[in-house]
Order: sequence, then C-alpha cells, then structure tokens
Amino acid sequence: MNATMRRVVIGATAVSMALSIAACGKAGDKGSDSGSSSSGDKSIGLLLPDSVTARYEKFDKPYFDAKVKALCSDCKLEYANAAADPAKQAQQVSNMVTKGVKVIVISAQDSAAIKSSIKSAVDKGVKVVAYDRLAQGPVSAYVSFDNVKVGELQGQALLDALGAKATPKSKIVMINGDDADPNAAQFKQGAHKILNSKVDIAYEQSGLWKDTVAAQKMSAAITQLGAKNIAGVYAANDGMAGGIANTLKGAKISNIPLTGQDAELAAIQRIVAGTQSATVYKAYKPEAETAAQLAVNLLEGKDIKSLATATLTSGSGDKVPSQLLTPVSVTKANIKDTVIKDGLYTAADICTAQYAAACKAAGIQ
Repeated sequence: MNATMRRVVIGATAVSMALSIAACGKAGDKGSDSGSSSSGDKSIGLLLPDSVTARYEKFDKPYFDAKVKALCSDCKLEYANAAADPAKQAQQVSNMVTKGVKVIVISAQDSAAIKSSIKSAVDKGVKVVAYDRLAQGPVSAYVSFDNVKVGELQGQALLDALGAKATPKSKIVMINGDDADPNAAQFKQGAHKILNSKVDIAYEQSGLWKDTVAAQKMSAAITQLGAKNIAGVYAANDGMAGGIANTLKGAKISNIPLTGQDAELAAIQRIVAGTQSATVYKAYKPEAETAAQLAVNLLEGKDIKSLATATLTSGSGDKVPSQLLTPVSVTKANIKDTVIKDGLYTAADICTAQYAAACKAAGIQ
C-alpha cells in the first residue's frame, strides 16, 4: 500500500471512530437527558384554597410536604395558595403545568370553575388529586372526610346542647358555607337530616366561609327574629362561628348553642369558655398523608386501589376513586381525648391566661 492509500485508510478509520464515539456520546447524552427528565418529572404540586382558614397553612401543607419527602426524597414540591380567588387558582394550575409538575393536589376554591383548568392539565399528562373538596373534571382520586357525616355531627351537637329546648318551635339560625364548595352542600344536607322537624330553622343563609359575612348574616337574623327568640346557631365552620360569636356578644345574647367545624384553636378556646358548644375535628394528618401517598403513587405509576376504596360522583358526573375519613365531634367533655391526645394542640396552647380558669374548671389543666 502506497503512502497515499495509507493516508486515505487512516483518515477513513479516524472518521469512523469519531462517528462511533459521537454516536456513543449521543446515546450517553440521551440516557443523561432521560435521567434528568426523570428527576424533573418528580414534581408534585399542592394548591390550597385560602389562607383565612387556619388549618391549611398550619397543618395540611406541613403534613403533606413531610409525607411526600418521606416517600420520595428526590421529589420536588411546588406550592401555591389561591387566597380565596378562583381565577387566581386557575392561573396557579396553569403555572404548575408550565413548570412541569406531574401531579397536582388541589383543594378547589370553586369546584365547578376549576373544571376547565383541571381538564387542560390532564390533557397535558398531569394527574390531579382532589383534596378535601371534590373538584369537577377528570381527577384521578379524591381524599376527604365523610362530609354528610360532618353535618350530621354538627346538627346532633346542636340538639344535644339545646337539650329540652330542642322543640319544633325553637328558632335556629343556620349559616352555611360557600355554595361554590361542594362540601358545603354536604354539610348542609347532613345537618338538615338531623335538625329538620326537630327545630325550626327560621333563618338560613350562606356565610361564604368568611367570619365577616357570617357576622353580618347573624346580625340580620337577630333583626329579623329578635334576640330573645333565637335558641341556637348552626355555623358550618369555626371561622364563621368566630364572627357569629362576636355578633352574639355585641347583641348581649349568651348561653345559646353554637356549632363549628375544623377544630381551630380559637374554637377550642371558645368551647372551653362556653361561647361555642361544639366543633368537628377532622384529623388533618391522615388526610394530608393519604393525599401525599396518592400523589406519589400516581407519580410513580403505582396502583391506588388500596388508598381509594370508595367511588364518588363529582358535580361534573365523573366517577372518582375516593378515600373518606371519619370525623369526630368535639365538645368540652372530650377535648383532652381528641385534639390534645392527637397532639394537634397542647393544654398550654389552649389554656392561655385568658382561658386558664375555664380550663381548670373543665379539667384540662
């Protein structure tokens, strides 16, 4: 082989080797990209409806975050709060999809309004878990409490507190939650199931989950019915119960039953003090941890049948695998055996100086 031919063969061989190395490099790069994509795909978003309800920021989010990290140490967490604005929450869903979030856990501010946003996310390959409130649209799973049972517990607590005063002529004020929240309808359904024919629901309005609105509605009820004619008040949650309690105090109405829900610290303190008769405790930790487990399973393509054993139909007609937890009624008699025993609050949290004497009388300290 002459020198010219040798140079041609050597050159061809070098090009061939370079192409082979480049091809290997591309294969390696593809594997690297796949790994990077896999890491990027491990992104879970949590969208909560408002910051007024104390439970969301104080309990739900921390419990959810901790459980996700325990199950998936390399998962990335995204979070946003709608601040009670449905349009803002819709934008937050879109933002999370743009960021590459693969599973979104959402407590809808407006379950019907969020439907199109959820469908758009699902169309892009995102899985959606409805949290605490059953959002409309193609959600993969739902975790909450038996909300009709919550209403039944509230209604029964009101009757129990009324005692002999629970008669068909006893006038009750009923302040429900926001009609945009499907849970509100279920709470109302459960409460009516217990209260109808037992008492006279003489005034019923929505308080929109806002203490200020509930306070205004309570003031209107007093004007309409007369302060002396109101036997008790059903408030769908503790935030509204707080506003109502202030209105009752301002109208010099005392010693009448007032319900609530969510076992907020302020509500527990009102129960100790006697200005609220009961609340409903929905243990946030198991709810948040179940949602986290569902999210991680969906992210990893694992089965969720053992986590969502029931099926509910949403307002959009979608059949949704669901997990419903059991709520508990809380009165002065079982504060120690519920919220304190579970570590939600300590006796010191509840029994501040203002409530120390009442706590002692209730046997909490």
